[in-house]
Amino acid sequence: MIHWNVDPILLHLGALELHWYGLLFASGLLGGYYLTEWMFKEEAKNQKLIEPLFVYIFVGMVIGSRMFHVIFYDPSYYFAHPLEILQIWKGGLASHGGFLGVIIALWLFSKKYNFSLKWLLSRGSIVAMFIATFIRIGNFFNSEIVGDKTNSNWGVIFDRVDSFPRHPVVLYESLSYFLIFLILITLYKRVSKEFFTKIAFGLTLVLGFGARVFIEQFKSVQSEFANSLPLSMGQLLSVPFIVVGVILIIFALKKS
Repeated sequence: MIHWNVDPILLHLGALELHWYGLLFASGLLGGYYLTEWMFKEEAKNQKLIEPLFVYIFVGMVIGSRMFHVIFYDPSYYFAHPLEILQIWKGGLASHGGFLGVIIALWLFSKKYNFSLKWLLSRGSIVAMFIATFIRIGNFFNSEIVGDKTNSNWGVIFDRVDSFPRHPVVLYESLSYFLIFLILITLYKRVSKEFFTKIAFGLTLVLGFGARVFIEQFKSVQSEFANSLPLSMGQLLSVPFIVVGVILIIFALKKS
């Protein structure tokens, strides 16, 4: 078994602290920025729009992920302590909400700058999977979102949580998102840009949230709110995304 007891704080700089999670989040965003810059150059898009685009993405991601966590994962606590909704530095960001928040942000961006929403969603899928890979590694460094107990050889004992070996579910997710990223970037290079625009977003929804539904079975309970339901909250929130993805793929294949 692997013992994991890494300090979430990488560096103490006086009163400031550099967290592993923040470093990995920033690395994912930076890599996503360069990926976006590369695709803008590849398809002769206006590169001056990249910076405002990432402002929209960041704001949408943070607001969406926080609101989903508040509403779906611990509503009773936050409704009793409403001021803590704003304290995002204490943790509590739901990936489903972050994904939906980015979609809304891209829609608003497309309206303001008269940019193709389909183009943004398809290319944004590549960037989203890349960033998500790093975010989940950041969760691992925080020893958070741990899995159920396991006797498997790859079980991890999160010493900051308890003394039981558990599934490192955030690493499962990180690997899944990285594989989806590789699939998308390969498609981007090998198929026509028109077909990629039609198929990529739907494929991302099906693969990304399909992986989430499967991996959720190894997670410990994340939401007492949905504890009595047949599926976990993560699985329940994933199903609508998968359904939409299947519909988009069907339409893309019919039109092609």
